[in-house]
Amino acid sequence: MKKKKEIGIDVKTPSKSCGDKHCPFHGDLKIRGRTFFGTVVSKDVNKTAKIEFPRLFYLNKYERFEKRRSRIKVHNPPCIDAQIGDKVKVIECKPISKTKNFVIVEK
Repeated sequence: MKKKKEIGIDVKTPSKSCGDKHCPFHGDLKIRGRTFFGTVVSKDVNKTAKIEFPRLFYLNKYERFEKRRSRIKVHNPPCIDAQIGDKVKVIECKPISKTKNFVIVEK
């Protein structure tokens, strides 16, 4: 297993270690791009989680905002291991699979 490394963002490093190559702290994954805060709504056995975050969408016709929600699939490293209902911080990375472009960096 590799040592912990600094990922370039002010987040608390996990206390557990892992041998995951897609972990930003213990593997080779570099993070860049967008950052979101969301809630974990489902979890998979293959280190995948689905998070959801609310956003406001403006309707010109009614001059008001409506609530919408976005769901994205993220990589859930074993050292973080977020559970359903946890509030998490996710950051964009290179594509890990066809649908996963984000990784959880903090609970």
